[in-house]
Amino acid sequence: MTAVQAAGLMRKEQEIFDELAKLCTSPGYVHAIAYFCYRDCLVPYADEMTAENMVHLFSAEHLVRTEISTLIGLLIKVEIDYVLPAQSVIEQYVTRTEELLEEIHRAMSGDMFAGRDIREVIESGTDPFDQGPALREPIFYSGESAYGFQYRDLSPRKYAADNEWLESRKGFSIQVARDVVDAITRLQGKKLVTVLHALHDLAPDERTILPGFTFTLDEVSSRAGIDKAIVERVVAAFTIPDGDRNQKFRAIHDFNAANATPILPAGNEGFILFQQYSIAEALYDSPFYWMISDAVYRDAAMLHRGRFTEEFSRERLELVFGKQNVHSNVDIYERKGRKVGEIDVLVLFGDRAIILQAKSKRLTLEARKGNDNQIKEDFKKSVQESYDQGYSCAPLLGNPKLKLARTGGQPIQVPRQLKAVYILCVVSDNYPALSFQTQQFLKSGKTDVIRSPFVMDVFTLDVMTEMLDSPLYFLSYVDKRTAYSDKLMSSHELVLLSFHLKKNLWFDDEYSFVWLQDDISADLDVAMSVRRDNVPGRRTPDGIMTRVVGTAVGSILKEIESRADAATIELGLTLLSLGENAVTGISKAMEMIAAKARLDGRDHDVTFPLNEAGAGLTIHCNNDPIRTAGPRLQGHCTLRKYAGKATRWYGICIRPVDGRLMFGVTLNYEWKQDSQMDDAALRLSNPRKLADVIGAKRKKKIGRNDQCPCGSGLKSKKCCHK
Repeated sequence: MTAVQAAGLMRKEQEIFDELAKLCTSPGYVHAIAYFCYRDCLVPYADEMTAENMVHLFSAEHLVRTEISTLIGLLIKVEIDYVLPAQSVIEQYVTRTEELLEEIHRAMSGDMFAGRDIREVIESGTDPFDQGPALREPIFYSGESAYGFQYRDLSPRKYAADNEWLESRKGFSIQVARDVVDAITRLQGKKLVTVLHALHDLAPDERTILPGFTFTLDEVSSRAGIDKAIVERVVAAFTIPDGDRNQKFRAIHDFNAANATPILPAGNEGFILFQQYSIAEALYDSPFYWMISDAVYRDAAMLHRGRFTEEFSRERLELVFGKQNVHSNVDIYERKGRKVGEIDVLVLFGDRAIILQAKSKRLTLEARKGNDNQIKEDFKKSVQESYDQGYSCAPLLGNPKLKLARTGGQPIQVPRQLKAVYILCVVSDNYPALSFQTQQFLKSGKTDVIRSPFVMDVFTLDVMTEMLDSPLYFLSYVDKRTAYSDKLMSSHELVLLSFHLKKNLWFDDEYSFVWLQDDISADLDVAMSVRRDNVPGRRTPDGIMTRVVGTAVGSILKEIESRADAATIELGLTLLSLGENAVTGISKAMEMIAAKARLDGRDHDVTFPLNEAGAGLTIHCNNDPIRTAGPRLQGHCTLRKYAGKATRWYGICIRPVDGRLMFGVTLNYEWKQDSQMDDAALRLSNPRKLADVIGAKRKKKIGRNDQCPCGSGLKSKKCCHK
């Protein structure tokens, strides 16, 4: 510890960085980096991967990827010395590195307050994060908003239109590059296991994990089944050139060649890749910069990147809502033919609409350095302009004086009365601290119909449509996420989505602000790894996507989605907002009245107050035609709503034979006192309590030879009993 540190004085960030640079060029420091990558980047598991296997990644002692990339960038400033130091020396390297990185973090955090005491900042009433220097810390330490396998597998989709250029200038297609990257990462996975097992047979001063991060062209060629010459061209494209000493990397936010070219040459046809995530990210990002350096091809590359964002967003939404409900390149015209609005992607589902605006602008290097004007300019071009375009179009939907049509003139019919319009702003690349910057800089508005904006990158949209793969589940999350836009924060959107999948995104009004920690995303991280990377484990986190499976409520939700009827969509979203006990109670009640109706041939109904949603639900079960059953259910719900003094009330009619939904009604208006309704309400029985339904026991035991209570007419032993 220096005298300055002992005195409690904070050193300048650059001074600390320079000391770290000197440390990283020490003899054999490469082995310390290998240790950090093993400790902080790998997820060991036995038979199946679980969230517990990932806990160490969220530890405060864990180095984030940007910190490790910094160490690698400093390592290559001189020719790498591969000598293996004594174990005690490596331990000293590790300890001192952690101390310096922590000191850099404290120095960077100090920029938030510009040298002022935190109490002074609070009392001044100013927002310390409104200035560029204060954003350097959240930008540098922001959690990863994309998975490595997303970078890997979206790259062929992103550059599909650029294959001709890649093959002619680089000598390989984007799909081949993707396959080589995949082969390297899977090869390393096996080598690391082998190296770890071999360590037990070595003396302490002979142990190093570095060989697990090495590979040769022959090994990759054999693994991928691709000609060695082609593999060599791909590897060369992502390898730092001989003699390149990363000269531009002189401060922590400078350009770091280790990010664009993460493969290091190791002599004797050997190579080192320390972070598998970095090569996947480079595969996704770097080809664009290769192409725009070609003045002749620059415009085409820009055009293709913009199209990718729009087309990919449309395709993902089609997986959820169906092609018939998703429209791209939508123009809005006045009757005279003057265009008054443009929408990249429009989703229409019942009385709900989603306007998605896509942008391919990303956070520039100058902004990452804390340039206040550049940060705000980047955000304006990436998000604000996108949102403004969407918000200007939202009030035009459903206007009978306007015409909506796809490019080419195909007309689009929009419901006159929309219940909600959601504006999604999607960027094509990882945008560090996007949620944080959105809260700081986005100027937005909302109405009773137009909800708060939802800003995300294509990776978040990809995960949302993967996990919430039905209209009601997707809309339910978007509705909740936008409702909490002012009071909810995390380092990236995947944390919030993971919380929703497990707990349902709902917070009591007593909470004015909620911060969710990164480790919450572990369950989602596992599920996506299982789905996209063939890792053994649970495909869906235990929570909202699993609790209604096989229940009567689950069947009703599927019926609602298949119809996209405005009268029942609101009910579907309300059911998804309920707790597990409520869902169980409603399902049991539906099964009970359906069984009674089958048994005695009479009509049955049940009513519940939905306290969690501030509404109520009435369920009718009969075989009457809709012309008779419809008015009856409408009248019953009107009376129940009045008696309960509720603003919202839902009603559904189900068939006795199978419990399927026949139709539904939704009442949504303010309660007003009425003397005639008062008299009618007195004759109503009290609604059932969900707790009573859940705890209800059968009064009479059904014997094997008794008639089955399901109404089939068979003996119990030949029907439900078995």
